[in-house]
Formats: sequence, C-alpha cells, structure tokens
Amino acid sequence: MLKTLIATVGVAAALVVPAIGQSSATPDGVWKDRWGTTFTFELCGDGTQLCGTLNDIQGDSRTEENLAYIDQQVVKAEQTAPGTWEGQIALNGGNAKAIVELTGPDTIKLTGCQLLCSSIEYQRVS
Repeated sequence: MLKTLIATVGVAAALVVPAIGQSSATPDGVWKDRWGTTFTFELCGDGTQLCGTLNDIQGDSRTEENLAYIDQQVVKAEQTAPGTWEGQIALNGGNAKAIVELTGPDTIKLTGCQLLCSSIEYQRVS
C-alpha cells in the first residue's frame, strides 16, 4: 500500500512540475520577429490582461500608416487561458482581433485577424 501511495505521489509530482514551469513563463519583455519588428509586452490591468507597445516596425509592414503606431500601445487583450490572451491590435489605420500565445519561455505568437488571419512568431530579446 505504501509503495502504491509513493508511486502515485511521484507520478502526480512529475505531472505537476511541467505545468508549474510553463505557467511561470511570463510575456513581460521585448520581443522581435524575423524582420526586426519589436514589441514590448507586459501584464497590465489586474495582472491578467496583456498590453503591447510597438517599439519599431520593419519589413513590408513598415508603412507610413503603421509608423504612426511606434511607441504606442497597440495590443490590449484579456487572458483566456494560461499563456493565451485575446483582444484587439491596432494596425493599418484600424483595429483587428488579436490572439497572443506564449508558445515557449522565449517564443510568442501574435495572430491578427481582419478578413483573414495571419500569425507572426516573436523571440524574446530581453
């Protein structure tokens, strides 16, 4: 009986450790995509919301219209699950649905949807 209890506790602990490690990942920091666009993401509001400020924009998205968003908060989202937020992103002179997912401790995926959805992965730089 004691061996069964110890084995059960050991299996439960092994399952809990990855979940704790994953939930301790935070979106707070500066994130950069493959073209050089950077965002600063941080938890805001009551600590479960996510705010994103556009630091710089590069690549095809570097238009006069989008340059106006530099140094502005362009993402505001509510947490819908651990490591996932849904809300709005300002782009191209309007707003779109945004989904932000922490896909790893140093990787975040930002999906914007207007008529179609498009996703970009960002790597943590600080």
